[in-house]
Amino acid sequence: MPPAPAWIVATRDGCQLTVKATPRASRTEVAGVEEGWLRLRLQAPPVDGRANEALVEFLAKQLGLPRRAVTVVSGETGRLKRLQITGLGVDPTRAKLGV
Repeated sequence: MPPAPAWIVATRDGCQLTVKATPRASRTEVAGVEEGWLRLRLQAPPVDGRANEALVEFLAKQLGLPRRAVTVVSGETGRLKRLQITGLGVDPTRAKLGV
């Protein structure tokens, strides 16, 4: 298996993702991989943390994990974010996200 791309890194209890979120999109979806990050489109606006909530909820659903297993580690107020995924390794995460 080829090495994991730069946007996903294994951790002791799962993995971390680097995500670039685009709020106010027409639908919530994985939009591909670009230069070191996973691009996600979110319907939610970037107001009062709603985009972060939508991001966590979407990833948890896609990965088949409870919401508490997906946490924003850094970048809460920016588009580029680091997320911790607890309980799922690099390869299963990539497979479930389809990238």
